[in-house]
Amino acid sequence: MRRSQGFSLVELMISLVLGLVISGAIIQVLVSSSVTNKLNQAVAQVQESGRYITSRLSGEFYEIGRYDTVAASIDDSVDTVAEAAFVENKPIALAGDFATNATLGSTQASSGANDELVVSLLALADCTGSKHGYAADDEFHVVNRYFVSGNEFRCTGYDGRVLRGLKAQSVSPNTVTLLDNVSNFQLQYGVSDVAESSNGQAITYVTADSLAALRAQNQQVVALRWAVLLQSYQNQVQQTSAPTFALLNESQVTLDTAHYYQVFTKTVSLRNMKNFVRSIQ
Repeated sequence: MRRSQGFSLVELMISLVLGLVISGAIIQVLVSSSVTNKLNQAVAQVQESGRYITSRLSGEFYEIGRYDTVAASIDDSVDTVAEAAFVENKPIALAGDFATNATLGSTQASSGANDELVVSLLALADCTGSKHGYAADDEFHVVNRYFVSGNEFRCTGYDGRVLRGLKAQSVSPNTVTLLDNVSNFQLQYGVSDVAESSNGQAITYVTADSLAALRAQNQQVVALRWAVLLQSYQNQVQQTSAPTFALLNESQVTLDTAHYYQVFTKTVSLRNMKNFVRSIQ
């Protein structure tokens, strides 16, 4: 009768080593796949957010400075001629423009902090959808303030007539969050030549702190350039090196490795302001 014989100690050790090597390779593939999948999700999320905010801001910014006295149904409880002059001459609001809120205005932040944009236009509602008590089909002087708080890109809508002290406030200003995971927001303003000799084209791009002096020389903002830096959700990715970015005129900054970042930049021509500047000639 033959006696059965098992594996030797050497054979068992070789089998264990081979098993560990194969298991390690499988684990490495799974980890790599997980990292790649998380990165792809982060890229998709940031790009979708970027497309959304670019589309929304483009649509709203195109209307800056609009005051249509021909086709629009305007609430005429105030002097609409004076209101048109205010909106068309001050489409980008600066501190001191509004009698009841002297600090409200577009600002250039220091040291790479977020800029703020405050604009005037004729519209049916502000950026939050509020009509401030006006009739459903009536347009009025809307003032929108775009800013970043924490990591949220927000907009506050105002009744421009209340801000100018022409009527009592009946509806409080409302603030909505347009997008989260916003790391930075920067702006530049395309300014025309002196209105009397301008063709409505931007001859230079400046920051908000230069606008008051240019406005005094009768140079108008006819284009707007913005850059927004978006980030993925925290701990969604882990990059091997810290990314660096520079938005518009700002200095380059180095960010963390726990997010995926992407910059979205666009320049829009303010068609209402271009037409207004040309009409002055």
